[in-house]
Amino acid sequence: MKSISKIFGSFRFSFLPPLMIYLAAGVSGLTSIVGLFFVKEYLDLSAAFLAGLGFWAGLPWVLKMPLGHLVDILWKFKSLLVILGALVMALSSLIMYFLIQNKEEMVLILNAETWFVISTLLAPIGFVLQDVVADAMTVEAIPKVDDQGKNIPFQKLKSMNISMQMLGRIAIIFGTFLVSVINLIVFSNSSEMSELDKVNAYSQVYLYSLIVPIISISGILLAFIIKNKEYKSLISNGISVKKAKNLLFPQQSKTDPNMYIIIGSFIFVIFTLLMGASKLKFSQEIVFLGSFSIILFLLNKLTKELDDVSKKMLIGTAIIIFVFRAIPGVGQGGSWFEIDVLKFDQEFLSLLGLIASVLTIFGIFVLRPLMENYSMFKLIIVLSIAGSIFILPSIAMFYGFHNLTERITNGIVDARFIAIFNTALESPLGQVSMIPILAWIAQSAPSHLKATFFAILASFTNLALSASNLGTKYLNEIFVITREIKDANGIITTPANYSELGQLLIIVALMTLIIPICVCFLISKKKYKSY
Repeated sequence: MKSISKIFGSFRFSFLPPLMIYLAAGVSGLTSIVGLFFVKEYLDLSAAFLAGLGFWAGLPWVLKMPLGHLVDILWKFKSLLVILGALVMALSSLIMYFLIQNKEEMVLILNAETWFVISTLLAPIGFVLQDVVADAMTVEAIPKVDDQGKNIPFQKLKSMNISMQMLGRIAIIFGTFLVSVINLIVFSNSSEMSELDKVNAYSQVYLYSLIVPIISISGILLAFIIKNKEYKSLISNGISVKKAKNLLFPQQSKTDPNMYIIIGSFIFVIFTLLMGASKLKFSQEIVFLGSFSIILFLLNKLTKELDDVSKKMLIGTAIIIFVFRAIPGVGQGGSWFEIDVLKFDQEFLSLLGLIASVLTIFGIFVLRPLMENYSMFKLIIVLSIAGSIFILPSIAMFYGFHNLTERITNGIVDARFIAIFNTALESPLGQVSMIPILAWIAQSAPSHLKATFFAILASFTNLALSASNLGTKYLNEIFVITREIKDANGIITTPANYSELGQLLIIVALMTLIIPICVCFLISKKKYKSY
């Protein structure tokens, strides 16, 4: 409770505008289930076509780097950019609403499949544009001076930045939780619905999704109201009109287009597209190495905007975050084992997902003191130890430990009980590792390049996940795990084989423990700092 009161003690009303945009991002998944069933039941689109459409729908996220720089250049028009993103999202939802409710009229203009493709491609454009602006708004959300016009100390700024980024992650997760609840209510009796009832339910969900752009625009209006309230507060405390305006509405230095960033970003986009569409044997490795080189080049250019202390802090923090997130996982073999051997069904796995969302929010609050009071070196060491410990229940269940606990406790502590308990402890770790680096960007990035810093460092940390996927693939080629596959006649063509899963789990646990700690030690010896 002390941690919760402390985070709200650091809360400022100026946090609300970007939080509302983050909440909108979490709620944006509201139509995912409806879209899935609508395509299945009413559109003649193949799985291959939908996979290709998903690739193109993901393209706006690849464009986040050049978009981030564009937002910095057009920062005085940020409100218009958010409104533009909101209008694009609203258009996407309205297309689907009218397509479902008035299909005959809509297909007179374009066929249903074309309308669906247009809607699918519009939505992520609006989301990415708002996300880039919201990231940069978290910088402005943190006051640099108190009510008396005095500079706020570094440690207090760090506390507020940690709070801002924590609440941002919580807003997104809470949005996804709301989506789960709404879909559960809307489709609670889906098995008894008539075709007309289903059509009406589908269209209503798309109509409900218009709340997403409304939330975003409300955040912008709220930002304007809050700034004016702070301005009046400074005036009432004896600050001159001119000084109050300079403190709250500083004349930001003009952001000139950086050709290195622009050209480098577009090379990254083109390279990713070409390699993604190719069928080269090592296309994944080539994309990773090429993307890594381009982003390192852009980061090197950005560090020239920082002083020596901030530069060392960026390098040290970025390296240890990258290594921590790049540790390989177990892969699908672990899930197959849970389904086939431990008998975890769809309902239970859905329950685990819901538990993970709720407890991630709770865990972030509990672990807040670690993020505020520990350096990233110490935090990653703690998270690495915890992460390796949380793999132990999976190792234990592979070797049948749950059978023993089930007998001792009369069936209470069975495999499902252990899985729920482990999920409750493990859920917050991924979010906790990201919050401090987001806080560092908000506190240390130059004001005229804040959106650019967020976009490029987000791409850098996402590359760590790509490295993790590659490492997972290599481990699964060494420790081969197969699930049972049957042909159309029910004959087993590939037998299940989980004999090497135990070794794989142990290797992943050791890598999770040892590699990040060793890297933290080496980085500290190189005189680099961390946030």
